[in-house]
Amino acid sequence: VQLQASGGGSVQTGGSLRLSCSASGRGDSINGMGWYRQTPEKQRELVAGINNDGSIRYLDSVKGRFTISRDNAKNTIYLQMSSLQIEDTAVYYCGADRRGLWAGRIKRIDIEYWGRGTQVTVSS
Repeated sequence: VQLQASGGGSVQTGGSLRLSCSASGRGDSINGMGWYRQTPEKQRELVAGINNDGSIRYLDSVKGRFTISRDNAKNTIYLQMSSLQIEDTAVYYCGADRRGLWAGRIKRIDIEYWGRGTQVTVSS
């Protein structure tokens, strides 16, 4: 499975960006896809994810501002980010896993597949 991410860039506070991530290869074997972010100060964390059962999770700090969606026919997920804040500045990574991104209440940390990171920079 290969993940191709696009989007990102620089925006001012309050602006919007959209990230896309497409899975190729055995993309139909993927059960969960999502967006993670990482900064030099923080470990990689799940920002928004969606499993094939329709379950969705968001990082608390992005709830109400970010929306994840999935086009199953294209094996593609989208992350619409609105009302961006300086704290959203990070490298964003697309992740995917055949087992799903979480098991019950536990988020997986050993995600199988990663795309290349894309920088999101929010400035005042």
